[in-house]
Amino acid sequence: MKITMINTENLEQIRIGLVSISDRASSGVYEDQGIPALEKWLTSALRTPFTCVNRLIADEQLVITATLIELVDVERCDLVLTTGGTGPSRRDVTPEATLAAGTREMPGFGEQMRQISLKFVPTAILSRQVGALREIENHSALIINLPGQPKAIAETLEGLKDTDGKIITSGIFAAVPYCIDLIGGPYIETNDAVVKAFRPKSAIRPKS
Repeated sequence: MKITMINTENLEQIRIGLVSISDRASSGVYEDQGIPALEKWLTSALRTPFTCVNRLIADEQLVITATLIELVDVERCDLVLTTGGTGPSRRDVTPEATLAAGTREMPGFGEQMRQISLKFVPTAILSRQVGALREIENHSALIINLPGQPKAIAETLEGLKDTDGKIITSGIFAAVPYCIDLIGGPYIETNDAVVKAFRPKSAIRPKS
């Protein structure tokens, strides 16, 4: 299912794949919370027009890998965000599936997410989230595994702030726009009040 979140003429747009990985949600046992949480956060955080391509699937490694490949190769997503399936249980196979779809690992994303989560719970060290690039002949995309809980999704994307709004620990999304720049994707602008994208001065364009 495709959902156009914003449709503004004459502006670059980004295609974002959202993948919620859950045996029970995908089988209808309970309602998925991952994709709605991601859509809500992206709507608040991005100034750049974007389209979401959503998938709700089970914790099956081959299915996850095939879904990630389809979102990049066929749907031409520039960024793919997954939620769920990153713990140590036997059914948690999202990291392995992601690395199988990727062509190069981006370990800093997982490292930073665990650093953020450790501010809240010691069990953050059990999380196995990874980031990876998938590069094909004429297209590249960034794939990032996120936690399964909506609150943790927002925390890892935004980072931690004090009561005055000053950043204590940077969220991972601050690095996403420049990464997309470097792999040839669209220029992404963010809402600085939610998360401020970091770029070298030479890479910053005037705000639209």
